Amino acid sequence: MNKQFHLTAEGISEFKEELKTLIASRTAIADKIKTAREFGDLSENAEYSAAIQEQDRTENRIVEIEYILQNVEEIAKPTKGGTVQLGSTVELRSKNGKSKAYKVVGTVEANPSEGKISDESPIGQALLKKIVGDSVEIATPAETVIYKIISIS
Repeated sequence: MNKQFHLTAEGISEFKEELKTLIASRTAIADKIKTAREFGDLSENAEYSAAIQEQDRTENRIVEIEYILQNVEEIAKPTKGGTVQLGSTVELRSKNGKSKAYKVVGTVEANPSEGKISDESPIGQALLKKIVGDSVEIATPAETVIYKIISIS
């Protein structure tokens, strides 16, 4: 049985774009391998080894993305103001006025530096099924802060 991957429409688009870029890079990588082969002894050829490793990484990522896209379930746009669910963007505010915003996404789309958190992460789990006005305790390695949900979209 195949695993279902939950992605937003934006996430699906990003994966398709990455796949297109990787497929387009195949020719350049093949050229690097061909050029490196011409340097002679392959056992001591760093350029050849690097090009082969790049080809392996690229091909593995292509297979991974194709698998994800074949088994994707698009996250429906959540209704504004309801409960926090996959696809929701949640605005939080702490007692000292510090604000944060998170978008709850599936695991393969998560990128905390962009404010996209997995529904399976501790923060994602703490937010799911909450409503505007609820308090949420978010623990990070640096601190534990209680936030109030200001808005859900």
